[in-house]
Amino acid sequence: MIKVGIVGGTGYTGVELLRILVQHPKVRLKVITSRQESGMGVDELFPSLRGQVALKFSDPAQADLSQCDLVFFATPNGVAMQQTKKLLDVGVKVIDLAADFRIKDVAEWEKWYGMQHASPELVAEAVYGLPEVNREKIRQARLIANPGCYPTAVQLGFLPLIEAGIVDVDHLVADTKSGVSGAGRKAEVHTLFAEAADNFKSYGVPGHRHLPEIRQGLGARSQKPVGLTFVPHLTPMIRGIHATLYARLLKETDLQALYEERYIDEPFVDVLPAGSHPQTRSVRGSNFCRIAVHRPQGGDMVVVLSVTDNLVKGAAGQAVQNMNIMYGLPETMGIKHVPLLP
Repeated sequence: MIKVGIVGGTGYTGVELLRILVQHPKVRLKVITSRQESGMGVDELFPSLRGQVALKFSDPAQADLSQCDLVFFATPNGVAMQQTKKLLDVGVKVIDLAADFRIKDVAEWEKWYGMQHASPELVAEAVYGLPEVNREKIRQARLIANPGCYPTAVQLGFLPLIEAGIVDVDHLVADTKSGVSGAGRKAEVHTLFAEAADNFKSYGVPGHRHLPEIRQGLGARSQKPVGLTFVPHLTPMIRGIHATLYARLLKETDLQALYEERYIDEPFVDVLPAGSHPQTRSVRGSNFCRIAVHRPQGGDMVVVLSVTDNLVKGAAGQAVQNMNIMYGLPETMGIKHVPLLP
């Protein structure tokens, strides 16, 4: 059994991680921390876990994480980088669901996240946890930087085109939409029901902190910097990401075959039949990314549609997928949930 600790178990990604891990046959939950809810039973805060989790939240200042084999950080940006080195030094592996170790250029990270990095020496070691790209590195890793929700959907959508070298990488466009849970469980005016319901808006157009992460990932596959216009939107739904991706085609290619061949062995990437239009509800509560590729009117523009659940493949599910790979378990163990409908 893998003895697991969770730092920050009260946010949406934290409770999603709990939902998945309590059903995992090879996991034993040891510690779940929360400064604000210390001493409260996990199932008191989250009745959905009643009968599944007997633990109480621990104060992170007092919790003994060294008893764990693996610790997940489901915390705000800037927390994991303060504690990871100490854990690694005593042999505990770490998966960070925040952004502390995703961007290799530390100065770039500090610019976008507005703080000084506390463990720059670990950034180079951290493996970016996108299994469809870094599976072999993940197997050997002790520190995983779990990808962001938008970056997962966007990169998986663009990767076959980028790797094949058949599109203009200087002028890529990612038009993306996310449910309100992507903003986290904290109270903010823009995610209040009266603000977000019956509404649709873009945000972060001048620059969003997921932009350098996506550029880094796509640039590594194209072996040159990419030009990307990335525009996120907030939609009046709880879960889900829909990424509509645009690229100009440079070479004649059977796009459907390209995508099917690229992802034929990927358990959580589902390439839909030609002409399909994936819906966010088709992945709700699951670790799947569903993709459809189009070439409107047979022109030179490729349009890729990529949908995920931002809390699962975009966060907690992908983190558990990485854990399975790290420990040599079947990659789908504990995370092959059928999507919820309706």
